[in-house]
Amino acid sequence: MPLFSSGILLHEAFKYLFFVGVHALSFFFFNTYSGIIRYSSSMDALKIFSSISTTFCFLVLTSFLYHIQFKSNLFQETALLIFSLFLFCLMFISRLFYKELFDLFWVGGNRKEAFILGKNQNAIATANALLLENPKRFQIMGFIRLVDEVWLKRPQKKQIFNKTIHYTNDLIQFLKDRKVSTLILADENLYLEKKLKLVDLCLQNDIEVINTPSIDQNMDPKDLSNQIKNIQIEDLLQRNVIELTNPETISLVSQSTVLITGAAGSIGSEISRQICTLKPKKVIFLDFGETPLHQLQLELEHNFPEVEKIFLIDDVRNHKKMELHFQNYKPTLVYHAAAYKHVPLMEKNPCQAILTNVLGTKIIAQCAQKYQTQKFVMISTDKAVNPSNVMGASKRVAEMLVQSLQNKPENKTQFIITRFGNVLGSNGSVVPLFKEQIAKGGPVTITHREVVRYFMTIPEACGLVLEAGTMGKGGEIFIFDMGEEIKIIDLAKKMIRLSGFIPEKDIKIKEIGLRPGEKLYEELLTQSAKTLPTHHKKILISQEEAIEYNDLSIQIDALIESSTHADSTQVVVELKKIVPEFKSMNSDYQTLDLS
Repeated sequence: MPLFSSGILLHEAFKYLFFVGVHALSFFFFNTYSGIIRYSSSMDALKIFSSISTTFCFLVLTSFLYHIQFKSNLFQETALLIFSLFLFCLMFISRLFYKELFDLFWVGGNRKEAFILGKNQNAIATANALLLENPKRFQIMGFIRLVDEVWLKRPQKKQIFNKTIHYTNDLIQFLKDRKVSTLILADENLYLEKKLKLVDLCLQNDIEVINTPSIDQNMDPKDLSNQIKNIQIEDLLQRNVIELTNPETISLVSQSTVLITGAAGSIGSEISRQICTLKPKKVIFLDFGETPLHQLQLELEHNFPEVEKIFLIDDVRNHKKMELHFQNYKPTLVYHAAAYKHVPLMEKNPCQAILTNVLGTKIIAQCAQKYQTQKFVMISTDKAVNPSNVMGASKRVAEMLVQSLQNKPENKTQFIITRFGNVLGSNGSVVPLFKEQIAKGGPVTITHREVVRYFMTIPEACGLVLEAGTMGKGGEIFIFDMGEEIKIIDLAKKMIRLSGFIPEKDIKIKEIGLRPGEKLYEELLTQSAKTLPTHHKKILISQEEAIEYNDLSIQIDALIESSTHADSTQVVVELKKIVPEFKSMNSDYQTLDLS
C-alpha cells in the first residue's frame, strides 16, 4: 500500500499552490517588488509588513472556514505565524544587507570624508540631513568648533577627540594630518572676516568647502540636504540681505499702481519680484524682449496670483505708445530700469545708446511729469561718474535730465536717481562668463591684471532701490555702499579654486587687454560731489549741482538729433559738450579729446 494516496498528494499540492498564490497576489497588490533594493526605507518595511500580515489574516480565515466545512485544519495557525515572522525578517533584513553592501563596495569609494565646522543646532541638523541621504555624499568624521578648542564627535554622540586650536592655520593642518579633504561650514556664528580667511586657506590647500544655508527648525531634512552644496563666489561676497520691512516702503507700494520699464532685465526682474511681494494695486511690466518678458510672466503668475499684472511688449523710445500707456494706467510709481548697458557694444553703437538711455529716459520721465506720477526712480550706474565710455556718458546725461526736471516750476513728481556698481550674476556680467569659461576648461580671460570693481548682489541692489525710492523727496542721487573693491584677477583665481582646479596649472588665466571704453576702476562720486548720510547705513546722498532744464534740453535735443541721423562721431562730440568730464579710453573717440 503506498504511503500517500493520489488524493492526498493532490490535496497537498493544491494547499501549497494556494499558499504560494496568495502570497504572490498579496506581494503584487502591495507592490513590494517595485522598489530599488539599494534605496530601501521604512516605507518598504511597511509594504512588506502589510503584505505578509494581510496574507496571514487571509490564510487563518480560510483555514477557519475550511475547518468548519471539512472538520480538519488546512493550515496550522502557529506555523503560519512563525513562517510570517520569518518571511518578514528574511525579506527586509536581506534588503538592508544588500543596501549596506552596495554602500560599502559601490558608493563608499566615492563618499568623501568630511568634518563639520560648528557644534550647535545648525551643525547637528546638517549632519542628520547628510546621514539621511541615499546615496550618501559624505562620511561624517566629526564636528569641529573653531573657538578655543576643537571637539570631534561621532554623529551618535560618542566623544572621540578633544584638542585645543588657536589659529585657523592649525585647523588646516589638522585636516591635512587626517587626510580629510572636505570641510562643511555649519557654524552660523563664524563672522565674515574669519570665514573668508578660512575659505581662502582651504582652497589654497586643496580642501573642498561645502556651504550650508541658514537653517529653520522646521526645515525638512531633504530640503536642507538639497541646499548643502559647494560654496559659490556669491556666498563669499556675503552681503546682508535687505529685508523689506520698512513700513513706509510697504505702505507706498501697496497703495500704488507701479510701472517697471526694462522689467525683464536682470535688475528690472528682481525689482518686479520684490514689488510683487509688497502687494501693490497693479503692476505694469514693460520690456522690449518677448522671450524674457514671457518667462517673467510665467514666474510671477505662478508666485503672485493675487497681484493684478499687465505685461507690455513695447519700446521706451516710442513717445506716442508710452504716452498712451501712461494715459491708460496712470502709474503712481515708476521704476525706470530700461537701458543699454554693455560698454564695448555701446562704444560701437553710440546712436543706439543715446536713443535708449537718453531719449527713452526723457520720454518716460516727461510722461511721468505730465500725468503727475508720484515718484520716478531711475536706475543708474557708477560708470556715469567721470565716464570713459559712451554708455557711461549716456547714463550721466540721463541723470542730469532727470535732476533738471525736478526743478521745473510746474513739476509735481519726485524724481529720484539711484547709482550703484556691478551686480553679481546679471546678464553679461563677469561671474557667469568666468563660470562658463571654467566649465569649458579655460582659459579664463581678464582684460587687465589691475582692474578692480565694486560688486553687490542683485537682490540687495534692488532692495536698496526700493528703500531709496521711498526716502527720496525729489532731486537726489542716492549712492549705495558697495563694500570693498575686488580685483578681477583675484575673483578669477577664487572661482577657479572653488571649482576644484588650480589657477595657472589646471585652468589658465589669459590677459586680453582693456576693452573699448573700459577703465581700471570705477567711481561712485564725482570729485566735486559731497555726500550726506541717510537713516539707512548703506545709502548716501550725492550732492551734485543740477543744471537748468531749458539750457540742458537744447543740448539734449541736438544730441538726439545726431543719433537719429546715425552720425556716431557727432553723437560723441555732443556727448562731450554736455559731459565735459567724459574722456574716452581705449576707444576710437580718444582723438576727439585732443581737439
